[in-house]
Amino acid sequence: MLHLFENNEQADRYLVGPELTRPGIAESCALHPPNVSRTMRELLRKELVSEHTRNVKGEDRRQKTWQLTDEGRKSVKATIKRLSSISIVIRDNSGELLELEASEVSKRLDAKISLLQILMHAQHEGVLTYGDIRFGAIRKAESFDKSPPGRLKALTGAHATYHNKPPKTRFVHGRESQIDQLNDWFEQRKPCMVVHGIAGIGKSTLVAHWLNGQLEQNPNLSVCWYPCQPWDTPLGLATSLLHRFGIDEKHDPYNLIETLPLNPGGVVDVDTWRRRLLAYLTDARTIRERFKSVSEGPPPYWLIVLDDVHHIESEAAKLLGALLQISKSSPLRIIMISRTRPTVYDRRDVHTREIVTEHSLQGLSKLEMQNWLSKINVDEDLESVFEKTGGHPLALELFELYGQSLHVDWLQFLDDEILFKLPDNERQLLTNLASHDKPVSWDLLAEQSNWSGPPPKDLISHGILIELSEGMWLHEALKERLLRDIQLD
Repeated sequence: MLHLFENNEQADRYLVGPELTRPGIAESCALHPPNVSRTMRELLRKELVSEHTRNVKGEDRRQKTWQLTDEGRKSVKATIKRLSSISIVIRDNSGELLELEASEVSKRLDAKISLLQILMHAQHEGVLTYGDIRFGAIRKAESFDKSPPGRLKALTGAHATYHNKPPKTRFVHGRESQIDQLNDWFEQRKPCMVVHGIAGIGKSTLVAHWLNGQLEQNPNLSVCWYPCQPWDTPLGLATSLLHRFGIDEKHDPYNLIETLPLNPGGVVDVDTWRRRLLAYLTDARTIRERFKSVSEGPPPYWLIVLDDVHHIESEAAKLLGALLQISKSSPLRIIMISRTRPTVYDRRDVHTREIVTEHSLQGLSKLEMQNWLSKINVDEDLESVFEKTGGHPLALELFELYGQSLHVDWLQFLDDEILFKLPDNERQLLTNLASHDKPVSWDLLAEQSNWSGPPPKDLISHGILIELSEGMWLHEALKERLLRDIQLD
């Protein structure tokens, strides 16, 4: 009924649009067509709608259509008042999450979007984002300035989901060898770099620090820093990337927007998206035309940084795989930052095809720790601090701030981000391993922990459980944390 009310201006017309037909209603309301017929029969019995056979624009045959009766219009107005007060979560043009009534959403998003569209998108996607190209052009009454392409400045509202520059970082201690590896990868122009390691080890900080240095040397470098969130979807990522590549309603020569589901709850056509995006990125004339108004001209290539990609890897595996495939044949390069080693590529891409370069980020070395600790007054010796922190930068920062190598915030971080998220059997496995003074063979550890089967892949991929030639071992910081539980017992 809300959909029919939004198309009420077509009531009693001889020629109507497809919005009033069964297929049109089904598409707009995300319904299966037979369900539309059943619903309409119920509304007809209640005399809330009337049924007609009319000519439809673009169709040769007359079709069955529906419109609201006077009673239906009265009824739906009360419904609109109730629905307009529903709380909706949006991400505004500054990237902040806001909760407001549905009636205010279109104004805050500067978009011509109906109440039904707002409710449908909220139901299927959770968060409505400022600048989403599915909502049409940004409409601001006070300004009609043309937005520049996304390379130098984000398309209006696009920075709500991604950034043109990496975040500012705290001072980075050490990491010279890791920065050299990033520089080598950058100079070799390989398609993809993966930086993975346990939570808080400094992955994003390292990449951001390195990238800020690159931007100082090359300020025209075209960057898209996309922080993946637990609620992100493949559609959100695909939409933001099109923003960054300069695709909008006025410039879409390869019809890329058609690959996105314009209706809520739809699925991205990944294969078509991949084919068309590859054609677009390799069309030099089209790219030059898109960025002709930019003084520096078209970007030589795009550098896409997917931060915390583990949040969306399982759901967006096909899209990430397509993006990796595009990077092999286009001016596109990717950096993935993850707590686990991504599974969207295989080992051949790393070792033989040289498409992906991997770096497993560990804690700071003892030498790097010594240089850091030498700048602050500490009572504990280097070995003691290393045993308690494992060179974890967050633990050392808290040590610098509070003078405690095992500060309560550090222990809380280990609990919240790692230990409390583990199944009981995996946590018991780590606890048993922590009680040993040296690496233990897997057979012995499995027997002590009543574990059947091979070592847990998740613990190994997260860098929590370490396979050494001498046997199994675990991260020093976790060992120290688990030993506290053992001592309390």
